[in-house]
Amino acid sequence: MTTLFRLLAVLPLWLLHAIGAALGWLAFLGSPTYRRRFLANLRQAGLGLARGRAAVGQSGRLLGELPRLWFGRPVPIEWDGAQLIDAALAQGRGIVFLTPHLGCFEATAQGYAQRFGRITVLYRPARKPWLRELVDVSRSRPNLATAPTTLAGVKQMLKALKAGEAVGLLPDQVPPQGLGAWAPFFGREAYTMTLSARLAQQTGATILLAWGERLAWGRGFRIHLREAPGALPADGGLAAAQVNAWMEALIRECPGQYLWGYARYKTPREDR
Repeated sequence: MTTLFRLLAVLPLWLLHAIGAALGWLAFLGSPTYRRRFLANLRQAGLGLARGRAAVGQSGRLLGELPRLWFGRPVPIEWDGAQLIDAALAQGRGIVFLTPHLGCFEATAQGYAQRFGRITVLYRPARKPWLRELVDVSRSRPNLATAPTTLAGVKQMLKALKAGEAVGLLPDQVPPQGLGAWAPFFGREAYTMTLSARLAQQTGATILLAWGERLAWGRGFRIHLREAPGALPADGGLAAAQVNAWMEALIRECPGQYLWGYARYKTPREDR
């Protein structure tokens, strides 16, 4: 699989996106389970297929672009709000980036690493050995470190923040049982991680909201940055609800690039 990804990485980004878009529609039309979840999540957010139709192809583009992002040459990246990062770094307290499953979240971390320096991103190790090896090899990039969703990974992120570095999380990812709180997400209770709030509160790090817009015709990505609209409550459940509200606001900026097929409302699994 690694060899296949390396071969695909030489293709132009627009072609990978075209292939990915076709795969996205194939999955949508061919999988009733995926289609039902996709449409149900759209309705839960108060949106219809007219507003979310573009997300069918965009979800496939997310997969199509991975060979280039993981094994190819750097992609073109534009910035919207880079001055927020400059200001946060000047304070020397570290940055917690919160990014939903919106646009290309791989590009946000790579873009930061290329322009600003070291960043540590949280990820859940794949269960299948071949996929775990592929991800581990592909994400070995300059200034880009990964931290697993374990106690050791949490300690790694705390250490990075205390050193004044940046960390990145996907706060709309369902955490394992016991590592989150139930909080509303588009009006429905969803199990939500509390780690992002704890990291910021324990270190005094600056919270920035970010997402990577996928530009048309393979022109690259535009990273959008927003200030967190206020401090997070000390209570874990209230903090999770606040983070969800922030993620909702980002998603409403561009619902056509959100991963609506993600099982956001699933019951969390036990993690031993």
